[in-house]
Amino acid sequence: MTNEAGDRPSPNSTWQTRQVYFMAAICLVVGIAAGYLFHASESPAVSQQDNVAPQQQAAANNPALPSLDDMKHMADVKAAPLLEKLKTNPESAGLLVQTGDIYKSAHQFKDAAGYYDKALKLDPKNVAVRTEMASCMYYDGDVEGAISQLRQALHNDPKDANSLFNLGMIEWQGKQDSKGALAAWQELLKTNPQLSPERNAQVNKLIAELKAQGKN
Repeated sequence: MTNEAGDRPSPNSTWQTRQVYFMAAICLVVGIAAGYLFHASESPAVSQQDNVAPQQQAAANNPALPSLDDMKHMADVKAAPLLEKLKTNPESAGLLVQTGDIYKSAHQFKDAAGYYDKALKLDPKNVAVRTEMASCMYYDGDVEGAISQLRQALHNDPKDANSLFNLGMIEWQGKQDSKGALAAWQELLKTNPQLSPERNAQVNKLIAELKAQGKN
């Protein structure tokens, strides 16, 4: 991928509102379908080149929008102090995660995944960071890699709601595997009875949409 109301994931997270809506926001920018959140057309996971094109076109149509190159530069500048600290403290998982967060927020998913990967080598059971890495891999076009990371996260914490939610989303939109998505979301509801009514309704709506598509 704080407590249920927080913005930043932690190993004890049961949900992350920001992650759900961040996924939708990123998908709107780079053109990856992600369920009912914005009613995008169903499409397979796209390559990194496909991801880049809509962002570059949007920037060309609206000069006020930063290009991916601009965002990379801004991320480099923002991450510079952390990278300096990492030179003297290269085994700080916290610094690596913070750096990954900067690059992820700038849509530099491959760079972000690299920093998350380094953090996970130091803290391999950090489910929240592994879920974040999986998201970056998916947005970078590596569907199988993302699923593998989420399954590893669920091996460490079988009830993790973020991992189960994202696994279902990627199974559905990345692989067009409705059966796999349904299994993930049903397991999410089964193992997380503490979900708020709103979040429970979100998952049930996805399940209903998925079942309706199966009947068409």
